[in-house]
Amino acid sequence: MISKCVFPCAGFGTRFLPVTKTIPKEMLPISSRPLIEYSINEAFESDVTDMVIILNKYKLSLKDYFVENIALNELIRNSAKESRLFLQRKLSKMCNFDFIEQEDMLGLGHAIFQAKGIMGNSSFAVILPDDLCYSANDNVLQQMINIHNDFPDKCILALERVDDENLSKYGVIDGVRLQENPRLFHVSDLIEKPQNEDAPSNFAIIGRYIFTNDIFDAIEDTVPDENGEIQITNALKRLAKIGKVIGYEFEGKRLDCGTNSGYLDANIFFKDKF
Repeated sequence: MISKCVFPCAGFGTRFLPVTKTIPKEMLPISSRPLIEYSINEAFESDVTDMVIILNKYKLSLKDYFVENIALNELIRNSAKESRLFLQRKLSKMCNFDFIEQEDMLGLGHAIFQAKGIMGNSSFAVILPDDLCYSANDNVLQQMINIHNDFPDKCILALERVDDENLSKYGVIDGVRLQENPRLFHVSDLIEKPQNEDAPSNFAIIGRYIFTNDIFDAIEDTVPDENGEIQITNALKRLAKIGKVIGYEFEGKRLDCGTNSGYLDANIFFKDKF
């Protein structure tokens, strides 16, 4: 059973400067709701209630967002605007929040490792708020939890087919489709941001993961890259080599809110959804 989800949010969001000098990228609005709320709600809709947010000391507004504002509540009490806070209030009351400060931003693997003391021996989910996903049926994380229930000893990666010219932006898998479910792959290897000619497939990892506790040992054993960062893709290579990784081509739509064009597309797409 997956009850915990990690949200890596410690990066500075430099693609969105200058606004991210003071406003965390995860607080940028999509149709008036911040990115982080969409991510938390996706986890909550998947029966996950323990939210672990990895942040830095400049991103305290992520904490503040899930704390009741008494003065604001009084101002809008019994007005039409009060309904706009319904989801935020529900998540604040129904979920447990842990906020962990990542002092040094040393890659996604390093960020996830900060949650080791909270996870115990349980499997857990990871959502990258940059990747905003939509599905008319089960959300993407719920789809992955359903897969994990069938493969409880394996990590599950969300996959999306991408064009050749975009492969160098992602971690890309090598693997074999499962005959019983063509959306699933036994992952044998992963390559971080390959050139076209080096990419083993067109299936890229997007910002949804389910990890077994084995991931922490794999991260500890991973050598930092040339930039001093611990890439989660390199940690996963170790587990893939021993048959512990499943890739899942999810059902739904992903919007890459880590780019200006993707952020604009997301605002257009979600303008009538909420």
